Amino acid sequence: MAVELAIPTLTTILITAAIDSINPCAIGVLILLISTLLATKRKDKMLKIGLLYIGAIFITYFSFGLGLTAFMANIPLIVSEYISIIVGMIVVFAGFLEIKDYFWYGQGMSLHIPKEYAKKIQQKMQNFSIGTVMFLGVFVASVELPCTGGPYLAVTLLLAQSVNAASSLFAPEVLTALLMLVIYNIIFVMPLVIILLLVLFGIKIQNIQNWKQSNKSYMRLFTGLLLIALGWLLILIANGTINLN
Repeated sequence: MAVELAIPTLTTILITAAIDSINPCAIGVLILLISTLLATKRKDKMLKIGLLYIGAIFITYFSFGLGLTAFMANIPLIVSEYISIIVGMIVVFAGFLEIKDYFWYGQGMSLHIPKEYAKKIQQKMQNFSIGTVMFLGVFVASVELPCTGGPYLAVTLLLAQSVNAASSLFAPEVLTALLMLVIYNIIFVMPLVIILLLVLFGIKIQNIQNWKQSNKSYMRLFTGLLLIALGWLLILIANGTINLN
């Protein structure tokens, strides 16, 4: 018998976004930006550049989510079921990779931004302007999605399952999905906002960097567990064990 379940609930969105928001790459680039700006000793400039970077990540990540949700919602049901199963299996596999890095970080396959992209980010940091900062935000969000965006992919698939392709733009289910996508992305960038504010209020950036390094393995462990849970959830929805209606 299928289980009737209203998915995705706000709790699902909040938990998934909170785990996804602890993002080593996005946080690392922000720390580099702030470290560079500290030499100017101008808090107004630091705030402006930091918010531009965070805003670029938010807009880019939200746009990807909107596109993925709309695309999946318009795929025939029989096709989307198979896609959900395949994606679910990929998400579960990604979860095991993250858990592997908790025990054996850097050994074998890992989910991280390729070294050539990391070098490109470092090169852009040497001569940054407003345009460069915006580019960094878009670039980090774009590269990160296929590398570590498993939670986001799972959530957009769940949102697509709850939206009828024939629904109008202002249908309740469409507006609800849009609202949940906005909430997800606000939570996703929240750690970046908090880090920026902490530095503006006098917390040393080195202390934040040390915290990031010491907790990196735990970030991967929690992300891995969530990915496995979300991957199985997608599979159970696709095979009819859990019913969204």
